[in-house]
Amino acid sequence: MSHTDLLVGMASGDDAGVYALGDGRALVQTVDIFTPVVDSPGEWGRITAVNALSDIYAMGAEPLTALQYLAWPRDQLPFAIASEVISAGMDVMSSAGCTVVGGHSIDGPEPTYGFAVTGLVPVDEVVTNRGAEAGDVLVLTKPLGMGIITTAIKRGRCPLELAERAIEIMSTLNDVAGGALRPNGAHAATDVTGFGLLGHLRELCRASQVGAVVELGSVPVLGGVRELLSEGMWAGGSQRNLRSLEGDLVTELDVESLKPLVDAQTSGGLLVALAQDDVEGYLSAVPGTVPVGRVTSDELIRVT
Repeated sequence: MSHTDLLVGMASGDDAGVYALGDGRALVQTVDIFTPVVDSPGEWGRITAVNALSDIYAMGAEPLTALQYLAWPRDQLPFAIASEVISAGMDVMSSAGCTVVGGHSIDGPEPTYGFAVTGLVPVDEVVTNRGAEAGDVLVLTKPLGMGIITTAIKRGRCPLELAERAIEIMSTLNDVAGGALRPNGAHAATDVTGFGLLGHLRELCRASQVGAVVELGSVPVLGGVRELLSEGMWAGGSQRNLRSLEGDLVTELDVESLKPLVDAQTSGGLLVALAQDDVEGYLSAVPGTVPVGRVTSDELIRVT
């Protein structure tokens, strides 16, 4: 669909839609829904809310309101558990300054929870995935490995300390990372979720009509993740991510080396394209952020 006030729609594969209000501001709208990724109801609720808000932050916007969605197998799981999920999700929204204005629930065969979130941003401050320029530095704000770890959690094979660290990361808002985009001149940004780092990078490159080089040794991966991979903790979605890159990916590295880069993330960080002169300012503003590569002009993705 198209409209004169639709600034960002479905065509560019961006993180959220952006609609101009006519007063210098724009609405930013997104929706995220998924099934449990961890065992604790409260932790699942928190991670779900944080994940839903990330699309808003990736556009440089501030969250305003949200609608909840819940599907619950009422004959199999008590509603007390659903209450834990909802309470935790509401707490995250409150901490982000986002008002939950309502929602919808249904009886479903599998627990499913999520949010539709609306944010606000000045029209001239919208950050999209289509502004990256050759020579930009690519930075990543959270380490990889969440999909591998949640797969191991589901199979009862994840060490407790690693699971706790992953849950901490997935429960951390991208508000600081998003708030630092415009002040540091970000050319483009996207959040790293289900398509994995390389999949979301490809979307950014396609939208910007550029390519990229990713330096494997610079990409932060949680310690213990490669050991889980050696035990077969690699989900089907991540395997599809790798296959989908055929024709766009150029590398001499083996599949085992690439697996963390295509790992389907839950509540991952932001991938940001910045001019070289702006990198230091962004790194100072967003602790834990790491340069992982650069933007090129040839519209291919290389991993070295």
